Amino acid sequence: MISEKLPAPVQAYFAGKRDNDIDAMLGPFAEDAVVHDEGKEMRGLPEIREWMQETISKYRYTVEVMAVEERSVTTSVTCRLTGAFPGSPLDVTYAFALNDAKITSLQIS
Repeated sequence: MISEKLPAPVQAYFAGKRDNDIDAMLGPFAEDAVVHDEGKEMRGLPEIREWMQETISKYRYTVEVMAVEERSVTTSVTCRLTGAFPGSPLDVTYAFALNDAKITSLQIS
């Protein structure tokens, strides 16, 4: 299974995402993590939590991990998003940077 190839923090993020469990999704993030999504930047756990709550309620989507690519400083995960948004389903890339077993940044494109 592709998700078994993911580093533990990324695997925990997607497990939480599968269940729409915001606490589980937020758990692997560092206190000062940064997320870039839809032209916005969210800094720190309170802003990231708010972004998670907003996207779950706004788009009501599911995520299927399609491919994983380990790079020198990032783990890129290609996912298929299916939900209540134009162009659904849509393939996107989640690029994670990790430090000390925590997600320090996430770029979604």
